[in-house]
Amino acid sequence: MIRFGPAGWDYPDWAGKVYPKPKPKGFDPLRYLSQYFQTVEINSTFYRPPTPTVAAAWAKRVEDHPRFRFAAKLWRRFTHERGTAWTGEEVDAARAGLDALAGAGKLGALLLQFPWSFRNQEGNREWLRDLLRTFRVYPLVVEVRHLSWNEPDFYAELAADRIGIVNLDQPMFRNSLPPAARATSSVGYVRVHGRNYKDWFRKEAGRDERYDYLYSKAELEPWAQRTRELAHEPGVTDVYVVNNNHFAGQAVTNALMLEAQVTGGRVKAPQTLLHSYPKELAPIT
Repeated sequence: MIRFGPAGWDYPDWAGKVYPKPKPKGFDPLRYLSQYFQTVEINSTFYRPPTPTVAAAWAKRVEDHPRFRFAAKLWRRFTHERGTAWTGEEVDAARAGLDALAGAGKLGALLLQFPWSFRNQEGNREWLRDLLRTFRVYPLVVEVRHLSWNEPDFYAELAADRIGIVNLDQPMFRNSLPPAARATSSVGYVRVHGRNYKDWFRKEAGRDERYDYLYSKAELEPWAQRTRELAHEPGVTDVYVVNNNHFAGQAVTNALMLEAQVTGGRVKAPQTLLHSYPKELAPIT
């Protein structure tokens, strides 16, 4: 099963591009996206852990699509705020919402996303090992961005514990982890961030600026090939392909393009998006 989809669903700049504008009464953006995609990566769980009630409501909103699965980012307290050890209360808070998603059968992967500054050093290796043990009950995938992690023993350690690795497309600077098609568990994972070199490391750049990038068909084709390779890796049962270049609906556009390239078929697209990106979408819808 290969699932394509965007990262997040709550962006003001998607109005009139991904979503109708004005939105009809009772419009549900998550339910709307689930008509077109088999996954959505949850962004908000990175900033704060969801309550069980909120997580159960997410699962309820996509229950009409039995093959739909969420990917969820782990709370940044565990991946980005590493100055002090986490507490049992923080683990319980993170797990409460994740358990609700998993209990509903809608949690496909829990993403441990680390920044480029998280390098392959013994202290960081030990932090990661502790984290993997703490959340081992979920299907885990790890994203590291620094080249220092590109070592056979690291991948072997993940494979031994059946932890997935994220294959990512990012702006390539010195010591950036390069593209790959690697699987270390039954879950294959691809994250496509965009290639906005100008704003990727610029401190003043906001979220929208950093991820403002539209891939061409030619730029996506190598990722379509890598996705096909992942799907044929022995032991891989699920592949997630997530576009994170969210600004102005570009992630949704590129996710549909990737699906068409991988499957060789046509896709269904929101009418507003087709009007916004006719050159990219008209040939494949």
